[in-house]
Amino acid sequence: MVIVDFILHCDEYIGQFINDYGLFVYAILFLVIFIETGLVVMPFLPGDSLIFAAGTFAGMGELSFWTLLILLVSAAVIGDVVNYEIGKHFGRKLLNNKKFVIVKQENLDKADALIDKYGSFAVFIKRFMPIIRTIVPFVVGMGKLDYKKFMIYNALGGICWVVLFLCLGFFFGSIPVVADNFTIVVLGIVFLSLLPVIYVFLKERFSKKNSS
Repeated sequence: MVIVDFILHCDEYIGQFINDYGLFVYAILFLVIFIETGLVVMPFLPGDSLIFAAGTFAGMGELSFWTLLILLVSAAVIGDVVNYEIGKHFGRKLLNNKKFVIVKQENLDKADALIDKYGSFAVFIKRFMPIIRTIVPFVVGMGKLDYKKFMIYNALGGICWVVLFLCLGFFFGSIPVVADNFTIVVLGIVFLSLLPVIYVFLKERFSKKNSS
């Protein structure tokens, strides 16, 4: 699949985008992060790995670190705002539509478990969890969190998320062993990012079983 190939080899795609589109690569990166965080139906787009790869090109001097930082943080924060508003105005209707499943029930359960456990802080934590980071803003928009609290944790989470992976890519992405094994590095990033999701979900499931 094209999406899987893009996720695993996003460094190659970004390099090609730079060659083909020049400065428009910034707009492409902005759009990918915006869509990944802003549209609940697109949680499978690369987030962590894309930012890491972009940081690698910044470290090599191909892209501007500060331009990436500003654009990607903006994309992450604005994307969550859009997702929140979609959940607020259309969430119930979309979830009740049996003809078109926009979110898998298991992913909704994981998002609900995270929100129930951490409350407002879930909006911050979910930034570091693939799939769930796209679903939580949609869910809290349906009345689980007021807008002011949401924006505080949305902004803090967006800044920390982008800074972390951009800096990791900037300082470590161009190291030969990392560059030569980028696919393995991406898989490692995805695996580590999924561990908190698995932990919270399993803990919630076991808690429900023990209480019943």
